[in-house]
Amino acid sequence: MASSNNAPSLGRCGGFVAEPLRDAFHLPARRTSVPEARRRVLAVLHEWGAAEQVRDDAELVVSELFTNAVRHTDSEKVDCELTVLGAFLRVEVTDQGRGGSTPPVQPGRVDKECGRGLFLVGALSESWGVRPDPTGRGRAVWAALAYGSPTAH
Repeated sequence: MASSNNAPSLGRCGGFVAEPLRDAFHLPARRTSVPEARRRVLAVLHEWGAAEQVRDDAELVVSELFTNAVRHTDSEKVDCELTVLGAFLRVEVTDQGRGGSTPPVQPGRVDKECGRGLFLVGALSESWGVRPDPTGRGRAVWAALAYGSPTAH
């Protein structure tokens, strides 16, 4: 039977459930919150012992997703969640909506100032996607980045 970070590990004298590494925060939906989100992500990943490449990739992904949420919606706040699940770091940024239904991907030229954010997210991620937020008004954009074994960092 394959083990999982989410599966319980039971011993003779009791048991425990291995919890995945997780952090969540929200910030006001302002441009000045984007650098704060980057700092928070870097600090958390450093505390978790993530490799420098993982920290750099996550910082860029959070920056792009947070910027999109601030720029393309009229949300009052933006939520961010980081979770390590096995060999992946899941980054999820949730807005309150009131913007377009799906964030646009601008394939075209990567040297343009605007419109390349989700192109970069896709290039750095193993996979990414969009889903409605729990209220149905906003959306959550997530990306799964290679993380490796937490003990290897």
